[in-house]
Amino acid sequence: MDLRVVATRLANAACALLLLGVLTSAQSNNPSSDAGKTSTQKAGSVAAHKTKSKKTRKSASRRTRGQQKIDPKRAQEIQEALIRAHYLDGKPSGVWNDATQKAMQRYQADNNWQSKTTPDARALIKLGLGPDHDHLLNPESAMTTQPQGTHGASISSQPGKPDPDKQQR
Repeated sequence: MDLRVVATRLANAACALLLLGVLTSAQSNNPSSDAGKTSTQKAGSVAAHKTKSKKTRKSASRRTRGQQKIDPKRAQEIQEALIRAHYLDGKPSGVWNDATQKAMQRYQADNNWQSKTTPDARALIKLGLGPDHDHLLNPESAMTTQPQGTHGASISSQPGKPDPDKQQR
């Protein structure tokens, strides 16, 4: 026989064995392959499977993500801002209660923002409670917002003359 023919046959046999191995392992992992098992074997495998999934669910439910409650100091700041905006009555208590929640939802809904997640970042910014810029070295000159105007426009110090930063070098 030619060496190429032998190599091709060996490659085909290896592929067939590999495919057989994959199908066998897939069938042993498949829950519908319980046809040959007795009823006690089936029940044992189902119980083992359920136990494993319960552990996974339990550990996932313990993990809480995101902010769970609002800090009392921040809640008081938000309440003061809602009182100034005439969405909340009374004195700020520092407790995020149902009245504060409803006032914030009403404020967000009046501004056509979503009202399920409260407080929304846009609402806090509009109430004057946006991010704190005290940590910046030069807060006066730091660009913390998008500049007004178009993105492609060049601002020249003298009209009619090109901007020296934009000239070809």
